[in-house]
Amino acid sequence: MTSLLSVDNVTIRFGGLTAVNEVDLNVERGQIFSVIGPNGAGKTTVFNVITGVYEPSCGCVRIDGRPGARPLSWRTAIGFGFIALTTAAGFAVALNIRELWDTAITANYVYQQAFPWAKSFSDALTHLRDQPWTWNILPLLTGALVGLGGSVAVWRRARCTPDVIACGGVARTFQNPRLFHQMTVLENVLVGMDTKLRSRFWHAALRLPFFYREYKHAQAKAMELLEFVELDDDASAPAASLSYGHQRRLEIARALASEPKLLLLDEPAAGMNPSESDDLLLLIRKIRDRGIAVMLIEHHMDLVMEVSDRIAVLDYGNKIAEGTPDEIQADPKVRKAYLGTDEL
Repeated sequence: MTSLLSVDNVTIRFGGLTAVNEVDLNVERGQIFSVIGPNGAGKTTVFNVITGVYEPSCGCVRIDGRPGARPLSWRTAIGFGFIALTTAAGFAVALNIRELWDTAITANYVYQQAFPWAKSFSDALTHLRDQPWTWNILPLLTGALVGLGGSVAVWRRARCTPDVIACGGVARTFQNPRLFHQMTVLENVLVGMDTKLRSRFWHAALRLPFFYREYKHAQAKAMELLEFVELDDDASAPAASLSYGHQRRLEIARALASEPKLLLLDEPAAGMNPSESDDLLLLIRKIRDRGIAVMLIEHHMDLVMEVSDRIAVLDYGNKIAEGTPDEIQADPKVRKAYLGTDEL
């Protein structure tokens, strides 16, 4: 059976620094998978690779057995051809600009008479046709190659960006909550639904019934998610007015609004008191019960050992262990990474 998420031999380098080195991870459906390790071990970098913030130096990330990237469509291929032709024409004109000006503009200009645009264009084409082939073919070929190569390079990077990954069913939270503080709690959750809404600006501008129906449905769904994270009483309050723990919950609700198959939580218990951490543990289990796999980065070891089905341990960008909570606690390499010794 294909894993929901497969991180295959992923390496990422920043200049001469290898932040993640040949890491393999597999997250199954309905699983709570934790990634732990000392500070600077590369945990958040792995999350950033999975969500398209960084492009791996080598290796690949697969979601449901497919690369988490936008496939090449016929519209994109037509766009490549158009850019190549436009660039080729631009190169040809640029290398003959002085001669074309004299032939097409200066020679056809007569004071106080209408300018003959059709004849000017015809003269320009004739001039280009009469040039030696090296003055026509080489600029056209060079321009086409530059245009095609540039557009392919841009598309290759843009096909695996965070918005594409989100549409593919992966959502995340961050170490520090990134909310729209001046917007209401409800509006923050509605923002997370953007990838699932079909309304466009002209639907709203023309006040079409479809827009109002979808907006009403989105509000109802947002309220259901706020009730799920126990924030429905604060729906109309500004996000900035929430406590830190509630801001964490709001960020989780916003991520769930995109209907993910996999939810990535980056240190969700950071800054929480013991009571809030216990509530978070229950919430993570409730998310898993909704059929959503959870991948977790956390330094709160009691929470990790209590909630995780499987744990991977990173140290200096390398995966040093993977297994069940009991296996991880018994692994001497893990104790050494955390404590500097393999003694209990």
